[in-house]
Amino acid sequence: MRLGVLDVGSNTVHLLVVDAHPGACPLPAHSHKVELRLAQLLDGSGAIGADGVDRLIAVVQEALRAAEDKGVEELLPFATSAVRDADNADEVLARVREDTGVELQVLSGAEEARLTFLAARRWYGWSAGKLLVVDIGGGSLEIAYGMDEEPDTAVSLPLGAGRLTAGWLPADPPEADDVRALRRHVRTEIARTVGDFSRLGAPDHVVATSKTFKQLARLSGAARSAEGLYVQRELKRESLEAWVPRLAAMTAAERAELPGVSEARAGQLLAGALVAEGAMDLFGIERLEICPWALREGVILRRLDHMGEG
Repeated sequence: MRLGVLDVGSNTVHLLVVDAHPGACPLPAHSHKVELRLAQLLDGSGAIGADGVDRLIAVVQEALRAAEDKGVEELLPFATSAVRDADNADEVLARVREDTGVELQVLSGAEEARLTFLAARRWYGWSAGKLLVVDIGGGSLEIAYGMDEEPDTAVSLPLGAGRLTAGWLPADPPEADDVRALRRHVRTEIARTVGDFSRLGAPDHVVATSKTFKQLARLSGAARSAEGLYVQRELKRESLEAWVPRLAAMTAAERAELPGVSEARAGQLLAGALVAEGAMDLFGIERLEICPWALREGVILRRLDHMGEG
């Protein structure tokens, strides 16, 4: 059957259409993506403003038209931290439901981490052993670890690249004091969780998902996305540590000129790099591999599993 996943994230609203059935690898058929940056549309009270809600509804309607055009049989719509953390989340969900008919499922941070972990486990298989998965989104950071398809432990922290950029790095290029303060904040937050993971032993394989990690790996010499899903891509901490001060000295426009860095994401790449560097340092990760599958694939795989049970 043809499934569509509608991901209302902190940076983008992304419709991924796949051809899939239980027991088979989902095959991408179409991708429709709009940069909305919901995390940056919050007003002073932490609510998504009227303009932001109107724009979200318009983008969801656009995605519905694309899904219909591509023959999607079932749509799996969900929202992550930008909607989850908004003070008016219930009102936003009600407006979307009334105006579009779409019932957005709001995933908790723990659910995000578990579904992303499931996708990584299916991609790498049982031979990966104890798996540590790190994912940096626009609004949150997810970390999960385990031997099975369900992680033994999973955490979600409010350390998304978009959220941190808006709250901590107002200048362009950023002020050195602001960068230091953000670095301190990121490492304090991550350090609180390290013990929950270290008591389970060292992982056999460390992987990362998300656009932030893909861009950082590309800066460090990894293959372009055009070369396909099956090319192994990795990020070494040594390379990342060399890039962080360079990114901190650049304007967003200068970062957008770097290989693999999109104009839409250039402004928040430094914050993402500080989170990636902090996580790799505090967890003792020298290198990690970039996993092509992430949350959207996890949502699809969980749905296929339920279909198979039926």
